[in-house]
Amino acid sequence: MATAVIAGVTFISPLALAAPEISGTTASVHEIKHAAPKTAEPKNKETQQVSPQVQAQVEKSEADKRAQLLKDAQAAVDQTHKALDALDQGKKDEALAALEQVTGKLDLILARDPKLALAPVGVSTVIMDLYASPETVKKAVAQARVFLDNGNVQQARSLLDSLASESDLEVTNIPLATYPDAIKAIAPLIDAGKIDEAKTRLTAALNTLVIETYATPLPAVRAKAILNDAEKLAEKSGRSQEDNKKLHDQIEAARQQLKLGQVLGYGSREAYKPLYDQLDSIEKKTEGGKSGKGFFDQIQELLKSFKDRIS
Repeated sequence: MATAVIAGVTFISPLALAAPEISGTTASVHEIKHAAPKTAEPKNKETQQVSPQVQAQVEKSEADKRAQLLKDAQAAVDQTHKALDALDQGKKDEALAALEQVTGKLDLILARDPKLALAPVGVSTVIMDLYASPETVKKAVAQARVFLDNGNVQQARSLLDSLASESDLEVTNIPLATYPDAIKAIAPLIDAGKIDEAKTRLTAALNTLVIETYATPLPAVRAKAILNDAEKLAEKSGRSQEDNKKLHDQIEAARQQLKLGQVLGYGSREAYKPLYDQLDSIEKKTEGGKSGKGFFDQIQELLKSFKDRIS
């Protein structure tokens, strides 16, 4: 498995099929381990060319979520850790002062929005990227079936675990239904000298933080980015023979990305059929060097709604 941590983002290439992407986003690090087969497949030219667009989409998604984080909630978690550290050092007064800060921050949040169930405190991105042809994935799925038929569940699990190509945006939240009461119950324990129990309760409270995961399949993102470039070329009048070949290759590359998403299980076969139909339509409209605007409107709209449904 190829793994890289760039600017705090964990990038994983499941199946070790290629080197990971590079991103400039910032986030805390989560690591996911996958099994890896022995072969690797390089990205094609069209996929390489849209890497900056795919990266920008991942960064925008994280920025949108980061903008929703609550500073008071973040401070509450920080002060909870501070209270735990103080107890480890035998500083009861510092621990109580930190817990008072936690309670105050949580009260402010609830006063602003009494119905709020989860208060977001952190966001991280994990990218599991798969560089493989649909045929390679089909072979891996078939091998997993053989493993299962022979009772080799763990081998099948390791193989299937690696069949992912997605960006997972993980948002950490304070559960406001339980966390405030848990914190308020700890101060009396400290006053009573029950330090070990107080530390256990603090650790338990931190372990109740809720992580929500928003998964975005990368094949669909790449297909859309490739088609963005193809659309510009399709609008060009008087295309050269080289231009026509490039346009054909871009449409085919987008088709392969959609096929990859399909065999990886990101959506049903029926969901992909309108997308393939639109690609066929675009090929007919642009054959023989024909150009025009609006050829890609319907597929871009379909891709947007498709990605939103399966994300």
